[in-house]
Amino acid sequence: MLTPAIREEIARLERADIMVGIPSFKNAATIGYVVRAAQAGLVQYFPDLRPVVVNSDAGSPDGTQRVVIDTEPPDYVERILLVRPRNKLARVSLTYPEIDGVGGKGAALRTIFEIAAALEVEALVVVDSDLRSIAPEWIELLAGPILKGGYDFTAPLYARHKHDGTITNSVTYPLTRALYGLRIRQPIGGDFGVSGDLVRHYLDAGHWTPEVSRFGIDIWMTTLAVTGGFAVCQARLGAKIHDPKDPGADLGPMFRQVVTTILRLAIANAERWSSTTGSHDVPAYGFERVIDPPPLDVNVLRLLSEFQAAALTMGATWAKMLSADTNAAVLGLATEAGAAADHVRSTLDTDAPGSERPATAQMSAAAAAFAFPDAVWARVIYDLIIAARDHPADLDAFVAALVPVYFGRVASAVIENRDLSTERAEDSVERQAREFERLKPYLVNRWTRG
Repeated sequence: MLTPAIREEIARLERADIMVGIPSFKNAATIGYVVRAAQAGLVQYFPDLRPVVVNSDAGSPDGTQRVVIDTEPPDYVERILLVRPRNKLARVSLTYPEIDGVGGKGAALRTIFEIAAALEVEALVVVDSDLRSIAPEWIELLAGPILKGGYDFTAPLYARHKHDGTITNSVTYPLTRALYGLRIRQPIGGDFGVSGDLVRHYLDAGHWTPEVSRFGIDIWMTTLAVTGGFAVCQARLGAKIHDPKDPGADLGPMFRQVVTTILRLAIANAERWSSTTGSHDVPAYGFERVIDPPPLDVNVLRLLSEFQAAALTMGATWAKMLSADTNAAVLGLATEAGAAADHVRSTLDTDAPGSERPATAQMSAAAAAFAFPDAVWARVIYDLIIAARDHPADLDAFVAALVPVYFGRVASAVIENRDLSTERAEDSVERQAREFERLKPYLVNRWTRG
């Protein structure tokens, strides 16, 4: 439900052809650069269209909205680019209303969708507010396929560090690919292009659960585009540089929201995926960029230790949500993770007074004996889909119990790829995705048996 203030802004703007939406919360340090890049992209690549930039903020106390308002005016961008657009570039910064008392990225995007629909835009581009690598070209790469190529959804295709994007690499990419047959490499990338038709589809779809109102929104958008029969492509954006996140320290809530959403969508779309076999590439636009993403430090010892500890605290939940064979394999891996963690501690003397945390490469080398097989991980995720269908009231508990198993899987990937380049490490991600496809009959058989 839009507030009166937002409705006044819509009435003032009247119409727009293209819009850039930027959801934010406490991003004063980075959002000015994102706004400048968005403005420059609109002016440089779409000078004949009526543009608007909309910042949908959660009421940041750090002055995020003030930064948006104070960012150099559009005519400054025009002088730099030597382009004279036909239409004045408008900027709006607003505080979005929560959805049923829940705020988050999804709620911010809901407001952006409603504004885009009210302005009848042809293309909406959404970009994250913490980006340090966005360039004006991103706006053209995300909106161009929609305005020029007839696509409805442009997913991002990034060059990311081999330890970054762990939720994508281990869950959303292989599962989306296996279920729906499309190789969308970054289905929760955060930066998208969306057609006006798809915006209206999102608003008509409903299903705004608390998870979708938070970080579940990205996989919800991708899945609805695929299952709704909309034309999907990808855009090569180069390296994504943003606020780094250690999967063991920062990603727990996001993981739960994303996984809960993708499980519910899998249950709702069973007729769509049960007959889908194999997968195929999705068209990708933009030039390849040879850019090394910034390194990301991962606390492998913490990941291994939490996986081991969960065998005691969450063993009963694992037994309920996993098949007997899968559960036995996971329990065995948790024991192995504990042994690997002990070896890291003893080898690197992490408990010595004044000792610093060892680097990712050191911990990975010390834990080299630990490996979490692709097939076991695929069965864990497939078992969870069945458990979510059969015990919906326990879904939150199941996903919480999956987090330490995910930690074990991430630790294994970091260990395996410790000596590989980011480009070479991509081979293991593809191998895992193929294993999800190979084992899909396991899911279908369990699903149809009821």
